[in-house]
Amino acid sequence: MTLSLRVEGLTKSYGERQVLRGVDLAVGRGEILAILGANGAGKTTLLSVIAGVTSPGAGRVRVLGVDVGAHPKAVRGRIGLAAQDTAVYPTHTVVENLRYFGTLGGVRRGELRASVEAVMEALGLTGLRRTLVRNLSGGQRRRLHAGCALVHKPEIVLLDEPTVGADPETRRDLLRLVTSIARDGATVIYTSHYLGEIEELDARVAVLCGGRFLDEGHVGDLVSRHARSELVLQFDGSPPTMSWPGARVEDDLLRLPTSDPAIDIMKAVGLVGVERGRLRSVDISRANLESAYFNILKSEPGP
Repeated sequence: MTLSLRVEGLTKSYGERQVLRGVDLAVGRGEILAILGANGAGKTTLLSVIAGVTSPGAGRVRVLGVDVGAHPKAVRGRIGLAAQDTAVYPTHTVVENLRYFGTLGGVRRGELRASVEAVMEALGLTGLRRTLVRNLSGGQRRRLHAGCALVHKPEIVLLDEPTVGADPETRRDLLRLVTSIARDGATVIYTSHYLGEIEELDARVAVLCGGRFLDEGHVGDLVSRHARSELVLQFDGSPPTMSWPGARVEDDLLRLPTSDPAIDIMKAVGLVGVERGRLRSVDISRANLESAYFNILKSEPGP
């Protein structure tokens, strides 16, 4: 695998608050890496350091083999950053914003028009090309914001919660574009609280907590390591005691771990026995990234 990004021993503090605690990371060319974590986990700070916007306390970031701290100008045009807050010019049109950011990214005039047109087409903005940004909807502004980070065709793309507050159409277009640019060889670092997006992108995932990574791996790997499907039996009143490895009671629910729901559901109903009259429903809670994520966080010892 050809590495596009390597982060080694990265630390960052704001006063006495240590935000990053020795972060190490390696991301390959054409890879989508999703960074998950609660607010305050350090995701935005990490992306800002990678982009060269924020200086680390210690450690090193190499983008395409170049040390960002030592040579920030050498990588600036090769990185595209779409921060959480939209940063576009409201008194200018969609096409003017894209042209401006493309020029800042070093796109030559002959290539700029084609790149602007391609981004507008990919994000459904072509029909809004002459519209002032202040007249766009929130979702349209979110698309333009992402487009401004992509119009100069960066090799490293940093998207910090790009779909927050976005409508379903905007989310669909952005996910399609992320998949497309990765397929074309760009490296994408993507943060989001919408775990369904990460599953749809089929990304490699790194879970950040307290300024360090707890675990990382492909979506399927994390789910297999940290989550199991469950049968969820709901009763009138307290659930009966059942001899089932890993069984858990939550109020009127009996949760039974299962690796084969189709077989185990019949077995579980049979074991309910004389209490079957109080059984209200039986559901299957399948293992997914959300359950794996929360289990990873639970494994972190408290301060």
